[in-house]
Amino acid sequence: MSTASRPSEAASNLVLVGPMGAGKSSIGRSLADRFGLRLADVDHAIESRAGASVNRIFESEGEAGFRERERVALAELLSGDGLVLATGGGAVLDAGNRALLRQRGFVVHLHASVEQQLRRLAHDRTRPLLARGDREQVLHDLARVREPLYSQVAHLRFDTNGHSEAEAAERLAQLLEIHWPIAAARSQRRVPS
Repeated sequence: MSTASRPSEAASNLVLVGPMGAGKSSIGRSLADRFGLRLADVDHAIESRAGASVNRIFESEGEAGFRERERVALAELLSGDGLVLATGGGAVLDAGNRALLRQRGFVVHLHASVEQQLRRLAHDRTRPLLARGDREQVLHDLARVREPLYSQVAHLRFDTNGHSEAEAAERLAQLLEIHWPIAAARSQRRVPS
């Protein structure tokens, strides 16, 4: 289910990477609430700054234009502390982004199989990369390129397959309390309800 592939670091930001449909935004929201951190979603930040949807940015500027906006947003968001950051699935494509993510955050790779992604994204028509051709083949192609990069950047890998969002968030929170010193410290300060 999970593996800690690298030693824990005391970075004060929690960064979630992984493919679309892995649960980065929803699990991130639960983790932010649990640990008293601020949630930020890179795609939402890009849309807010651009005044346009990710789809519209892809249409007008192409993927290269979007990736440049993504680099800027990541640098701005990670300049602070106390954040749970849900990245876009392709944020790891840029070597500079990967270095920044590891430098400024404790990075968790949320893994989801292509089959799980297809189920979770069955009715989602907002993903520009899924708008072209066979969705299953696109997801397999993306995984082939991106999975090694997720592994390279991650301090911890967590498999979301077979878990509800709430269940995945709870299990991941427990692992973070073991592997990420910030989570352990923030959990000790929580007052029981």
